[in-house]
Amino acid sequence: MTESQKQVLQKQLWGIANLLRGKISPDDYRDYILGFIFYKYLSEKQYLYANALLEGEEVTDYKKVIDPEYLEAIKEESLLKLGYFLKPNELFDVLVAKGSASEDEDDDEDDVIEKSNYILEDLQQILNHIEQSTMGTESEDDFHALFEDLDLNSTKLGRTVGARNDIIVKILKRLKKIDFKLKEVDADVLGDAYEYLIGKFAASMRKSAGEFYTPQSVSKILAKIVTTGKKKIKSVYDPTCGSGSLLLRVSKEADVSEFFGQELNRTTYNLARMNMILHDVHFRRFDIRQEDTLEHPQHMDLRFEAVVANPPFSAHWKGNKNPLNESDERFSQYGRLAPNTKADYAFVTHMIHQLADNGTMACVMPHGVLFRGNAEGEIRKYIVRNLNYLDAVIGLPSNIFFGTSIPTCILVLKKCRKADDNIVFIDASGEGHFVKEGNQNKLRDDAEKSDVDDIVNAYRTREEIEKYCHIATLVEIEENDYNLNIPRYVDTFEEEEGINIEEVAKNIETLDEELIKVNKEIAEFCSELNIPTPFKS
Repeated sequence: MTESQKQVLQKQLWGIANLLRGKISPDDYRDYILGFIFYKYLSEKQYLYANALLEGEEVTDYKKVIDPEYLEAIKEESLLKLGYFLKPNELFDVLVAKGSASEDEDDDEDDVIEKSNYILEDLQQILNHIEQSTMGTESEDDFHALFEDLDLNSTKLGRTVGARNDIIVKILKRLKKIDFKLKEVDADVLGDAYEYLIGKFAASMRKSAGEFYTPQSVSKILAKIVTTGKKKIKSVYDPTCGSGSLLLRVSKEADVSEFFGQELNRTTYNLARMNMILHDVHFRRFDIRQEDTLEHPQHMDLRFEAVVANPPFSAHWKGNKNPLNESDERFSQYGRLAPNTKADYAFVTHMIHQLADNGTMACVMPHGVLFRGNAEGEIRKYIVRNLNYLDAVIGLPSNIFFGTSIPTCILVLKKCRKADDNIVFIDASGEGHFVKEGNQNKLRDDAEKSDVDDIVNAYRTREEIEKYCHIATLVEIEENDYNLNIPRYVDTFEEEEGINIEEVAKNIETLDEELIKVNKEIAEFCSELNIPTPFKS
């Protein structure tokens, strides 16, 4: 698929989302639109796979299969290969045909809701059956309650059953006309379009978007850093995985064998699982869990070659209110627990615990983790001095994340650093290192100019770049009392434009000469009047 075709697909999908804009809030219609796209994807995947199994048989079109033995055989193979099963009468196209009052109806340019045949109960049963088909199989956890956020009886969609049915049929009919091109080799095309939609929804929601979305430019930096020098990654982990975008971004930089993640928000957890499947990640290759990572970690016994994260900034956690945290191996060695009102270092030390000895970790943090004192200062000092895990500190522009305008940074940590390794400090927060788009700042990633590549290249080459990158020794860090505030290491001071230092010095010299002359005249005048001079000669 060409770039222009991809853009057409993205525009078509966002156009469907516009059917609900203004009717219900973005965080509500996001779940319906993404859920229906996911249903269509699963349906097309099932149809193509079943037709492949039917090659050479009398009936080669899955929609026409009625023989129970054939259906049972296809079900068994589908559960092994796809992880779920859809009957012929449960396919997306079949349901849409049933819901259409008139097959000749053309509503491409018309937002007026036409009367349609009732399919809400059928749709609900199909979504339930997708989940039920996986019970007792390897994929059960990956599909369990996956469609729970699609409340087809919600009055947000319409006050009456008929109104709700009509708008859903209208959405499904629009979706039917979009070719997902699943037969093409590039399996990421639809997945990328899905990511595009998630980003668009994040822009619409803004305040709550940080819960599930990391800007692609930041995701790309993290992914490139943790895959530096590697073409294959055994496993990647995100303890606050949101929609799963960060995990999937790593797979664009290296061949990833397995994906692991944990997410507290139930709706976002469902979105992450859908996102994995839409990117054609087989259910055996990902393990996404729903729980509080700090209180109930789900992967404690595992260690990961790459760890990426954008945790909630300065979130509250139980800290010393939970006596078990004092002895928890993730936190106990640092001497202090992260403050109850700032869980940033709790997430950092949790990720260090999960990191493999040959692994790299990159996470987004608020700037405060670089210089705040007390417990955080002691934890920071232990990480740098005792463990020698800190590999880089990267300052990002303010206002690049939805929902917050605070300046942020990226911490890079590695367990395989040598005793005398230096630490890279990069300041990419200043003018010239980003552009403004509306109310947000954005890191560029274009052929003409890539702020993303500038950051990654500076990290990888580890060379001094005036006013941008400094390579600090551990002695230098110690002299700064383990304060990692970037301006202590990267001097970005700019002389005021238009000032000529030599000319200023000459002017000062001239003024000094004139002042001496004036003082001499005053002294002579005072002498004539026989009064003391007002200054020392």
